[in-house]
Amino acid sequence: MWILYAAGSSFFAGITAILAKCGIKKTDSDVATAIRTVVVLLFSWLMVLITGTWPQITNISGRTLLFLVLSGLATGASWLCYFRALQKGNINKVVPIDKSSTVLTIILALIFLNEGLTWSKVVSVILIGAGTMLMISKKEDTDNNVEQKSGWLLYAVLSAVFASLTAIFGKIGITGIDSNLGTAIRTTVVLVMAWLMVFVTGKQHGLKEIEKKELGFIGLSGIATGASWLCYYRALQDGPASVVVPIDKLSILITIAFSWIVFHERLTKRSALGVICITVGTMLLAII
Repeated sequence: MWILYAAGSSFFAGITAILAKCGIKKTDSDVATAIRTVVVLLFSWLMVLITGTWPQITNISGRTLLFLVLSGLATGASWLCYFRALQKGNINKVVPIDKSSTVLTIILALIFLNEGLTWSKVVSVILIGAGTMLMISKKEDTDNNVEQKSGWLLYAVLSAVFASLTAIFGKIGITGIDSNLGTAIRTTVVLVMAWLMVFVTGKQHGLKEIEKKELGFIGLSGIATGASWLCYYRALQDGPASVVVPIDKLSILITIAFSWIVFHERLTKRSALGVICITVGTMLLAII
């Protein structure tokens, strides 16, 4: 069942990037992240109430709570960087870098979770790394004239680093408790972090200027994120992080498909080869 949950996480994560991109055309990315977090928080705690797992909150150990908080902080940092990168750059370049967190997650899982390293994982890491480099190449198709602002690369890389830490901290943090409750606690931490960032940077005044259409897309992206998280951490609870994370990262295929339909962002031959490498490398992790 954990494979099905990982696949569900992948699907919802894929459409999250598209919905979020639609919601941050004019809206500041930090403000959008904070609003999305409110939606995810409500969604997460609603699932806790529905599943009746809220009484477990009194039995959470200090160690578990610590890692849930650390996972939430890493998630918040990853979100802030990811959506800033999306606002500045081409979605077909930002997303592959974010998904390359698979490589770092495998390394961290080896070090901290003792999940082991096989030849299939080594080959997968090489394929995913090569695919990512091909997709972020500066070579552009003549028909792909999407304007990009400077600075997106740094934010995309930081997003990947924090996403890797999120998976490791999350895997440790949901040991012994229900994954829905763990997700809700983490989301609470992300909420505090996201809104703190908004007020520290003085961007709270931008809330009044958000267009209804963009607000709708931000809300939908929050719902998609909530669904992705619930599936993701349920999969992490039952399956190995070094396999769950790569399956989740296959959301890149969904994102690329919708980015072509919605934003008309076409892949070059080089980028298409990169997608194939990433997909093959990820599938190796899932089936071997």
